[in-house]
This record gives sequence, structure tokens and C-alpha cells, in this order.
Amino acid sequence: MTFLKTTQHLLPTLRKQPLYSICIVCILSLFACKDVNRPEQKKDTRPNIILILADDMGFSDLGCYGGEIETPVLDGLATNGLRMTQFYNASRCCPTRASLLTGLYPHQANMGFMQEDCNVPGYGGFLPDNALTIAELLKENGYETAMSGKWHVGNDPAHWPTQKGFDRFFGFPHHGGEYFAPFISDQFITYGDSIVSPEKDFYSTDAINDNATMFVEEMVAEEAPFFLYLAHVAPHFPLQAKEVDIKKYRGTYSEGFAAIRDKRFERQKTLGIIPSDYPISEIDPKAPRWDDLSEGEKDDFDLRMAVYAAQIDAMDQGIGRLIAKLKALEQLDNTIIVFLSDNGGTREDYSNPDFPAPIGEAESFACYKLPWANVSNTPYRMFKHWGYEGGIKTPFIVHYPKMVQKGTLNDQPGHIIDIMTTFADLAGVSYPKTFQNNPITPMEGKSLLPILKGKTRDGHQGIFWEHEGNQAARMGDWKWVSTYPAYADELYDLSKDPVENDNVAAAHPEQLNLLKNEWQKWADRVGVRPWDEILKAAPEQGRLQIYY
Repeated sequence: MTFLKTTQHLLPTLRKQPLYSICIVCILSLFACKDVNRPEQKKDTRPNIILILADDMGFSDLGCYGGEIETPVLDGLATNGLRMTQFYNASRCCPTRASLLTGLYPHQANMGFMQEDCNVPGYGGFLPDNALTIAELLKENGYETAMSGKWHVGNDPAHWPTQKGFDRFFGFPHHGGEYFAPFISDQFITYGDSIVSPEKDFYSTDAINDNATMFVEEMVAEEAPFFLYLAHVAPHFPLQAKEVDIKKYRGTYSEGFAAIRDKRFERQKTLGIIPSDYPISEIDPKAPRWDDLSEGEKDDFDLRMAVYAAQIDAMDQGIGRLIAKLKALEQLDNTIIVFLSDNGGTREDYSNPDFPAPIGEAESFACYKLPWANVSNTPYRMFKHWGYEGGIKTPFIVHYPKMVQKGTLNDQPGHIIDIMTTFADLAGVSYPKTFQNNPITPMEGKSLLPILKGKTRDGHQGIFWEHEGNQAARMGDWKWVSTYPAYADELYDLSKDPVENDNVAAAHPEQLNLLKNEWQKWADRVGVRPWDEILKAAPEQGRLQIYY
């Protein structure tokens, strides 16, 4: 076709010359005709891959995991796909993102803390050259790649998504922050590597979803399989949502913390997320009793949770637009969609005098606070940051009609390090030992394909965590947890006590020592450093006072 386009301007002259006209018509015909002897190029039928990440969303918030928040799109993916009930993240934003993208533990991916440089190996705050991303792997093997949303694994432009395998990028290179524009903080948006100014009616959740949908349409036009990383800010604080969405939930939470938590717990049993005889953790002792609050305090808490719910609702609506586009492009059945959260609900409670507006509106800054985070993580205890189940357990949905049996629930343990391995298997690609002349750290994960196919997987002998000195290990049904700075040993038999109510460390010293020793071997291997050492090396971090 290139020949036809470049010679077309000669045709008026050639038409005046009969012999030449006959010759050129013959030549053009040869170029236009299909070569019957040339084998037809096979269409690449490998699956498209979409990875959707929510931010600071608890285990029970989605409707399909027991919540009252309206999430019909994600519920539909779950109903027609797989839900895992024992899937783990890395307990906080940056470590989870680094691990998710590379198939390595956070410290191996230079994200032992957050995206601030702590002047210690493994705690540099960006993805290093020896940590290959999913996008780099798939792009190298014929996939179109795109990302929309929150990056948060490298502040410097040299470490932004376009330098890590993504052909297309829209979103926040640093963190998420405010949802409405104009921004009054240091937040900014880029398209590719260029900073762009959002329109006045900008709402980040909609923009993230809609740019992702546009990227999908562009990539499908390339007639190659694609990988989309859709990394939401929602429902991370500050609480900001559109008025129409907030109104849907205003008053829903006036029953109080315990009542909403109990209802979620019962729905989880009905849905099969947990067995009918499953226990529930004790209500966090720092949560106030609803009846002890004033009417003004109750209204304030109702508003906070209504805005939080509205943020999740808006995220689900936008994912619905993406699903509709996949259907219109006839790509849904050949696309594997994975959804999860980067950590559990957060007890963080920050206020910012630079954001004076009422809760939920632009230029406001508020969190939904510990009591609602305790509800979000039903039936588990504790929150983001820590290695308890409430901080590290995530909803995990997989939709892929070609492989996953409709309406499947699975309780086999899995971890975010497994996602890179799984995607490599789905794409039929090998993980390299070197990339762009750099030696690559081998993947830590195990493929989830056996689980997706309804089989029993040969899982991990152990899964391990460390963040800000908080430590945890799971081996089989045994779980060890130790928190900074006390470092008291806690041991739980998850087969009998899945919500970590009963510390049995004193009764099982051999099991306790086994988990501690295995954790230490892992920590030495992946580069974990004592948290006090990190604080001394990077005193400017000011002991965890980093919002994002």
C-alpha cells in the first residue's frame, strides 16, 4: 500500500501515455494482488491483560465481599469469574506497587520503605534496572502497554512509567492526593512525560478510568495483545467525591460501626467468602462506642463513610465504562482482568489546615478514621502498615471466561509476587536473565494458573512481610506477627483462629522459632534492614509522617 500511495500522484500524467498506462496498471495490480504463495500471517491470539489496583480499600468493602457499597461492575466480574479469599499484598502503597509490578519482594525492588531515598540499599525509593516490570517483559514480547493512574514507585522522571515499559501513561507519577482540580497541593498530572493541566470539571477517578478506556481502544487498533495497568487513587484519602455519589450513601452509616460490621460479616457468610462458623475479630479497642457519640459526631462519621463509599462507587462506574468498551470491541472474552487492593483499610487520621472546605468537597482534606477502617477490614483485625490480616489481606477477583469457571471461590493462599509469573505464563513468555544489558533478579512468584484452572497449586512454603519494622510470616496455617518497636512474638493457628484473636506463642515454642528463623533467612536474602538503622540513615523521614 505504501507503493500505491507514493505513486498515485503520477497517474494523471501516465494516463496520457497509453503504453505507460498499461504497464503501470499491470505493476500496480501485481502489488495490489495477494501473493497466493506467501503464508498468511497468523493473528496473535494471546490474551489481553488488565490489572486493576484500588488504593487503601478494605477486604469487605466491595459488594461481592460482603459490603453494602454499590459495586455492580466488579460484582459482575466476580460472579462470572473467580474470587480468592486468601490473597495477600505488602501492607502499604509503594511496597505493594513495586512487588506487584516486578514479581519481587519490595526490598528486592528497592522499595523497602516508600519512594523516598533512605540512603540504604534496597530502600532507594525507585524501581532499579535489575527489577524487570510486567510492562517491560510484555512489551519486549509483542504486547502494547499502557498505564493510567497512580505510579508511586519513583519520583524522578528517569523512573516514571514511560521509562519502565509503558508506551502510554496518564496519571500521577508521585502520589494521588486530591481528586478535584485545580490542585492546591504539590500534586500534578502527566500525559506521557508532559505535565498537563486538568479541566475545571476534572475528577481523578473518572479521568483515570476514561483515559484507560481510550488507551484500550488505541491498543486494540494496533492488532496486538495489550497490557493495561489501571492503578486507582480511590478510595485513598483525602475524602473527596462528587455530590451525586455522596447523596446515595448519606444516612446509610447512621446505624454505627458495630451494626455495619455485623451486617458485612453475615453477608460474607452468605456469599461464601468465609465459612458459616468463621469467627470475627474483636472490635478495635480504640474505636468508640456509637452510642457514646454526640449527634454531631455521629453525623460527621456518617458523612466520612458516605464519601468513602462514593469514591469506591465512582471507581466501579468508570470500570463499567471500560468493560463496555471491551465488549464493543469484542475483546472481553479474550481479556484477563485482575482486581485487588494495595493494602487494607487505613486508620490514618490526618488533617490539613491548607484544605479548609467541608468534608468531601474540593479543597477538603479528611480521612474516614480508625472505626470505619476496622469495618472495612471485616472480619479481620488491624490496618494498613501492619502484618496482621486486616493490613495485608485483599479482595482478589479474576475474570477470564476462557479459563476461569464462572462463580468460583478459592481459599488457596496467594501473594502479589505471583502476578508477574502468572502473566508471563498467560503470555507464553520466558523471564530473561538479563534485560538491556542488566542482570535481572529472578522472580519470587509462583504461577496462579493452576488455581485459575480450578486445580490445587503447589504453593509457597512460606510468605513473608516487613514494613517499617513490622514483621510477619505465614507457613501453612501458622502465622507469626511482630510489631515495631516492642517486637513481642505473636503466633496464630489460622486453621482455628483465622482472625488472630488468640496468641498461642507460649504454647508452641518450636513452631514459633521455626517461623522466626525462616523469616530471618528471607530477610537476609532480600535485603531487609533493621528499622532503627533506616531511621538513623534517613532522619529526615521523620518517623513515618508521609501521607502517601
